[in-house]
Amino acid sequence: MEEVARRNLLNSQESAHVNLMRLLVHALWTSHFEPFLAQAQGIDIDRCRALSVDAQPACLAMQGNAIRALPSLVALDTEVRAAMRGSSVFRVKVHDLRGITIYSTELAQIGSDTSTSAGWIGAARHGKAVSELPVRDALRISSVAEDTREFIISHLPMAKPGTDRVVGVFEVHADATVLMRQIRAASQVFQNATDDNLQRATRQAHDAQEQVERSGRIQFVVVASLLAMLYVLLLAIVRRSQDVIHQQARESQAHQQRLVQTEKLATLGQMVVSVAHQLKTPLAFSKSNVFTAIRSLDNMADPIERSAYRFKREVAGDQDATVPHDLHDLQLISAIDKIPDELQTAREMLGDVLIGMDQMSELVNHLHSFTRLDKAKTASVHLNHTLATAMYIAKSVIPGKVRLVEAFEDLPALECNGSQLNQAFLNLIVNAAQAIRGSGTVTVSTRCDREHIVVCVVDTGSGIPNHTLPHIFDPYFTTQPPGEGAGLGLTIAKSIVADHGGQIVVDTVVGVGSRFKVYLPLRAANK
Repeated sequence: MEEVARRNLLNSQESAHVNLMRLLVHALWTSHFEPFLAQAQGIDIDRCRALSVDAQPACLAMQGNAIRALPSLVALDTEVRAAMRGSSVFRVKVHDLRGITIYSTELAQIGSDTSTSAGWIGAARHGKAVSELPVRDALRISSVAEDTREFIISHLPMAKPGTDRVVGVFEVHADATVLMRQIRAASQVFQNATDDNLQRATRQAHDAQEQVERSGRIQFVVVASLLAMLYVLLLAIVRRSQDVIHQQARESQAHQQRLVQTEKLATLGQMVVSVAHQLKTPLAFSKSNVFTAIRSLDNMADPIERSAYRFKREVAGDQDATVPHDLHDLQLISAIDKIPDELQTAREMLGDVLIGMDQMSELVNHLHSFTRLDKAKTASVHLNHTLATAMYIAKSVIPGKVRLVEAFEDLPALECNGSQLNQAFLNLIVNAAQAIRGSGTVTVSTRCDREHIVVCVVDTGSGIPNHTLPHIFDPYFTTQPPGEGAGLGLTIAKSIVADHGGQIVVDTVVGVGSRFKVYLPLRAANK
C-alpha cells in the first residue's frame, strides 16, 4: 500500500513540476532564460574536464564563480524565487546540455558537474522526465533545517518555447515531508489493524480450543452448536475488520486526491493570475486605440463628405468646374457615393471589436476572481459575487442546451474561505448540469434566515434513484460513464461545506429533478 501511494505521489508531483517549468519557461524565456543560457554556455568548461580528477573541482568552482558573476543572474534568481514562493518547491536548478549547473537557488552549487547523474542523462539525452523520492540518508543535506525533510526530485527536459528542441534540464526539489508522514501513518494504521485482528483471532481461537477441551464430555449436539456459534462470531469479526480496513484505505485515497487537487488548483491560480496580468495591459491600450479610431472616423466623416460633394458638383458640370470629365471621374463618383456607408460600416465593425474586448476583460476578471489564492484563510465574502463567478466559469464546461438561472436575494457578508466555496459551488453546479439529458435549466438561488445563509442548486434533470441516493457523497462513487467522472465532486463539496460548519441537504424526485440546499451558519468559523 505504501509503495503504491509513493508511486502516485511521484506521478502527481512530477505533473505539478512540469507545469511549473512550463510556466517559468514561457513567462521568462525571452527576457531571462535565453540570454542567461547564452552567456553561461559561453564560459569554457571543457578545459576543466581535460584536467586531472583532483584538479577538476577547483577549476569548476572558478567557472561557477564566473557564472555567478553574470549580470543577468540576479534578475533570473529573483523571478524564479518569486514563482516558488507559497508552493512546496524547495529548490530549483538549471543544467545545460554539458551537464553543468548554470543556475541554482542555492548559488553555491552553480558550476557543479551533473553529467553522470541518471536524472540528467534521462532528461538531457533521452528527453524524458525523471522523478525520484530518494532515501533521506542518501540526500546531500545542505543545511541543518533539512535533516528531517524528504524531497521529491524531478529532472525535466527544458525545451525552447514553440519547439521540441531540448536546450537544458530543469531540476526541481519539492518538500514531501508532510505527505510522506501521512502515507506512512496510513500504512502503519493498516498494519496495526491487521496485527490486532490477527492477535484477536488467535486469542479467540485459543480460548475456543480450551473451551472445547473443557467441554469434551458434553453431548455432541451442544459441542456442534458452540462450534457453529464460534464460527459465526469469527466470521463477523473478520468481515468487520475488513470493512474497517477498506474504509480507512478509501478515506486515505480520498484525502490524498484532495491534496493533489488543491496543489493543482494552486498551480492553476498562479498561472491564471500571471495570464490575467499579461492580458490586462494589451486589452487596455487596444480598447483605447479603438476608441481613438472611432473618434477619428467621426471627426473625418463630415470633411470627407463635404469634399466628396464638392467634387461631384465639379464633375457634374458646375460653372466653376475645373476637373475634366472622363471615365476615371465617373468611377470616382461611384466610389464617393459609397463613402457614407463605408464609414458607418467601419464604425460598426470597430464597435463590435470593443464588445469583444469587453467580453475578454470580463472573462479575465472572472477567472482571476475564481482562482485567486487568499492570503488569509478566512475573509469577509459576499456569496452572491462568489456564486456569480462560479456560474460564469461553469458556462464554459456545461452543455449549451443547459440554461443557468440566478435568483439571488440580498445577503450579509460571511466570514469564510472564498476560494474553497468557489470550488464547492462549481462542483454542485456542474453536477446538476450533468444530471440533465438534453435541454434543461439549473437554477441557483440564495436567501438568508436568522442563523444561516441558504444556497439552493435546483436542476430539471432525471433525479436520483433511491438505491443511489445514500452513496452520492461517497468518494469515487459516480453514475457517469467510465472516463467521464472521478466521483470526487460531491465528496469535496460536502467536505468544504462541513469545514465551514454547514451541511448539504438533498431533495430529489425521479424524472423531475433534484435540489441541493447548502446551509452555511452566519457565525461559523472556518477550521
